[in-house]
Amino acid sequence: MAIQWADYDLDFIRRRYDRIAGLIVPFEWLLFMPTAFRRVAVERIGLQPGARVLEIGCGTGRNLPFLREAVGAGGQVYGVDFSPGMLGRARNLVARGGWSNVHLTESDAADYRAPEPLDGVMFGLSYNTMPHHRAVLARALELLKPGGRIVIMDAKLPPGVGGKLVLPFSIWLMKWTVLGNPHIRPWEHLAPLVDGFEMEEFLFGSYYVCRGTKRA
Repeated sequence: MAIQWADYDLDFIRRRYDRIAGLIVPFEWLLFMPTAFRRVAVERIGLQPGARVLEIGCGTGRNLPFLREAVGAGGQVYGVDFSPGMLGRARNLVARGGWSNVHLTESDAADYRAPEPLDGVMFGLSYNTMPHHRAVLARALELLKPGGRIVIMDAKLPPGVGGKLVLPFSIWLMKWTVLGNPHIRPWEHLAPLVDGFEMEEFLFGSYYVCRGTKRA
């Protein structure tokens, strides 16, 4: 198996996610995502009741219940995704819940403009799928209030020789599923741009949450 990665264009990525929108839960089982991973990632944003938060790459809405719970009835949750297939499922979830304070937008995240300054921004298993991830990170920080928190949650290669051994399989699997580039190291992109950078690893280093605070 090859260990190099070729980025795909945005239209290809959109079409792929439209096709796999119904398979997100099985993928989580296949990839052994920790049970409480989504809840922990939302907790690390440190949201208070009444806060305004954005999820970049909200997908089918798997993180939305936790974000809405964190901000309460007086807060606002925004989600952006550029796959209509994924976003359609998220909109169905919002409609079933009657969540009037959850607002979803179909857009490239690099072009997204929030309607108000944000207290928190979260990348939900999406950063490594974006070939223009640096531009999206810059936009996320632009939308965030000074003192607001940004969180990136995702999977990664485990450290040491184990990561080297699974790299070819990881690239093969990503190529045929979610298109996440395993060579990207988001924590290295985020750390120089924020204050109070922290990173936690889960499941022997195969998943992580990294976070920081926007500088004044």
